[in-house]
Amino acid sequence: MALLPQEIIRRKRDGAALSQEEIAAFVAGIADDSIGEGQVAAFAMAVFLRGMARAEAVALTRAMTESGQRLDWQGLDLPGPCVDKHSTGGVGDKVSLILGPLVAACGGYVPMISGRGLGHTGGTLDKLDAIPGYTTAPDVDRFRQTVKAAGCAIIGQTADLAPADKRLYAIRDVTATVESIPLITASILSKKLAAGLQGLVMDVKTGNGAFAATVEEARALAESIVAVAGGAGLPTTALITDMNQPLGSTAGNALEVAESVAMLKTGQGDARLRELVIALAAEMLVLGGLAPEAAAAAQQAEAALTSGAAAERFGAMVAALGGAADFVERSDDYLPKAPVQRPVAAEAAGRLTACDTRAVGLAVVELGGGRRRVEDSIDYAVGFSDLLPLGSAVQSGDPLAVVHAATEEAAEAASRRLQEAFTFGQTVEDAGGPVVRQRITAADV
Repeated sequence: MALLPQEIIRRKRDGAALSQEEIAAFVAGIADDSIGEGQVAAFAMAVFLRGMARAEAVALTRAMTESGQRLDWQGLDLPGPCVDKHSTGGVGDKVSLILGPLVAACGGYVPMISGRGLGHTGGTLDKLDAIPGYTTAPDVDRFRQTVKAAGCAIIGQTADLAPADKRLYAIRDVTATVESIPLITASILSKKLAAGLQGLVMDVKTGNGAFAATVEEARALAESIVAVAGGAGLPTTALITDMNQPLGSTAGNALEVAESVAMLKTGQGDARLRELVIALAAEMLVLGGLAPEAAAAAQQAEAALTSGAAAERFGAMVAALGGAADFVERSDDYLPKAPVQRPVAAEAAGRLTACDTRAVGLAVVELGGGRRRVEDSIDYAVGFSDLLPLGSAVQSGDPLAVVHAATEEAAEAASRRLQEAFTFGQTVEDAGGPVVRQRITAADV
């Protein structure tokens, strides 16, 4: 069978199922630049339009995983399993900052490869960059040693991990081929498989602030990831979770770090955020064999959060990756603060019945808390705090949130965006819905 790039593209264009050999050859050409950008773009569009069977998606995932370095934790003699979680992204989603240390406090090891903000969604790495001194791009040895010492390390994708994915994603981003379930699946899983995991939990967001607007779209992606991960040898479960309102009471990098640290220190905080953290932790502990079933795992996670054990792991991770050793105790002294902070007033009385979550995320971007272009710098101090959850009753003039901005003009513009993002009514039935909508396991696919 011909392995010429143009023949592989033609076969996929015409709807044929590609062989493992064809996929491996094409991915190798992506990784070593022997296949040109035009051909990579054409391949991405062919997959976008024609799709891939599960066997093809497994082969694509494996080939992208093998395009670079694969981490091996065997030599460190870790006494617990390597497990991780990945989210499809949302507004106010600071779950990883709490979850990684929490699972570490329960005996797991969490080598988390995270990303930056994309569009209206915030990125975990951008949040961590708000911590003075924290390096999100350590060398592999420092990454490994941090995982061993602290139990968790959250860093960015290195040049050596799944390099084919890095190039393919950059081309997909500018050729309108991002929203392809096989390509999304392979992109996520190739990095996770390269990280040497023994178990993965997916947090697939659904709602007006998510990539998957409907539960049906989210389920299709979740089922693809769970099935392909299983086919590639990585046990995976997925939770489909709500993104019809910001997650937690903050949106903006330093503000989200502060909210996360507060929950780690006190064990308390926003109810939906806390519920999701415990649910994801329970899934990770069961996958890693650290608890027999979900209820026992949730109790274990609750104990680690309320005892302060998770906060200790977070502090150890920050210190090992260049931050202050007393960051958890004195985070308020270290995190940047915006010069303008003022309440955003409700323009009507009633209950908050709906939220345009994407608009809230874009308001943070407009404040300078996200990027319009890859090369843009970020103002880590800006965003919103004290965001009211759906169902809250307000009078006209009551604060919906506090805006944190660099200038009065920026604060005024962001305030208007936030006011327009909320819908007011008199009654709320099941405002926002449950935070965990569905659970997908290998048995479901």
